Amino acid sequence: MNAERGTTGYGEVVERDVVIVGGGPAGLTAAARLASAGLTVTILDEQPELGGQYYRRPAPAVAGHWGDHRPEGGRLIARVRAAGVECRTGHLVWGVDDDGRTLLASDAADHPVRLRARHLVLATGAFERVFPFPGWQLPGVTTPGFAQHLAASDHTTVGDRVVLAGSGPFLLPVACSLIELGVSVAGIAEAGRPYRPSPRALGTLGHPARLRELASYAARLARARVPIWQETVVLRADGRDRVSSVTLAAAARPAHPVRTVEVDALCVGYGFRPQTDLARMLGCEVRVDAASGDAVPVTDAAGRASRAGVYVVGEAAGIGGVHAAKARGLAAAHDILAREGRATVAASETRRVASARRRLERFIALTDSLYPGPQALLTTLAPALPADTVVCRCESVRALEIRAVAQGSADGDLNATKAWTRAGMGPCQGRECGFAVAGLVRSVTSHRGADDGGSRVEIFPSRLPVRPVPLATLLELAGPESQKGDA
Repeated sequence: MNAERGTTGYGEVVERDVVIVGGGPAGLTAAARLASAGLTVTILDEQPELGGQYYRRPAPAVAGHWGDHRPEGGRLIARVRAAGVECRTGHLVWGVDDDGRTLLASDAADHPVRLRARHLVLATGAFERVFPFPGWQLPGVTTPGFAQHLAASDHTTVGDRVVLAGSGPFLLPVACSLIELGVSVAGIAEAGRPYRPSPRALGTLGHPARLRELASYAARLARARVPIWQETVVLRADGRDRVSSVTLAAAARPAHPVRTVEVDALCVGYGFRPQTDLARMLGCEVRVDAASGDAVPVTDAAGRASRAGVYVVGEAAGIGGVHAAKARGLAAAHDILAREGRATVAASETRRVASARRRLERFIALTDSLYPGPQALLTTLAPALPADTVVCRCESVRALEIRAVAQGSADGDLNATKAWTRAGMGPCQGRECGFAVAGLVRSVTSHRGADDGGSRVEIFPSRLPVRPVPLATLLELAGPESQKGDA
């Protein structure tokens, strides 16, 4: 209903027992459990279909010909709908109202929506971590996540001859997805050395399911004769109308080339970063992880944040993969049900979920230890970045400008550097460049004591709106009073 609500403005107002932001594995798992116990639940996602990145639904034409690449996602979505969850797709949650509790969103037609609930579950997911290099704006240069989306969901390839680069286990399944479509994967450039035998790697023996998954990827890559170049990073990409070659360097000496590979597509990513803007706007306490440089919400085992009635689950609570995301979503649902007194969760089920979550958290910690920490990578990559490299593509800010301002007028302060250069002030709000900007600032001020070994890591603040919102949406939210000057 579009109606005025006192002096708070205009737009639809939704009130539920639980509002869940994010329709990926964590949000869907929580929604199905909560609604099946009788709570009124609304789940919102900005995409036209539920599923998130992992369970992204294929287009009808693709599904009809190739089938569903992850049918378990379709089954989970069906359970959510059957349980009576109100599913609002095409809804962007972009901020928090003045009361510090009401969520502000816009629907598929850009009309404003306010949402209130006794319990808010933030399952906002993550975005890919990138680091710039000369040529990264060329057509054909993309992230592994985008390549995976095209391959798995749409059966479309990013190119015919591809190099994947960056760091993290995600590079392996992306390569396998491309191979299944007939793409020639020329190689995988991994910044670390996680695939060499080591005492630490022996810890994977305690997680046989995950080890089998890794072995499956490795076998497929071996059959396709895909080389994995460890301790290797991208130096630059070259091409005219499209990327035609990538030059790689040793991770320890990122300015010195070791090989050049002809390609027509290059996919580069250094893992994922939690999407925490909304949690920070709600006043949830966060900690800045010294190893990754990411803002991570402070939560308990059930996902409860420092703000009463707010839960942060899935990748937004820390990168861990689909199994951990679902376990976190279910743990939050059990805690909400206990607090509502609407259903009794069997003690055995609670113990089973808690045990699974602890096991998955141990595996996450093991995986993190095998790959280089993002902040450690920055220490090597940022100083070697050529001066004329565009770092912030939204505002066309180059590395030399960021370094000059950080050393001069900004006096080593990250947010002052952002204000002076506008790096991170474009439509993406620093999601693309924030990691690199922070690394550049630290690299040029470390000699003045700004770097204390990794314990002091700055991040960009969370700003409203989280994503660009049409002015018409804001005017409608404010009501007719805001438009009197247009008459």
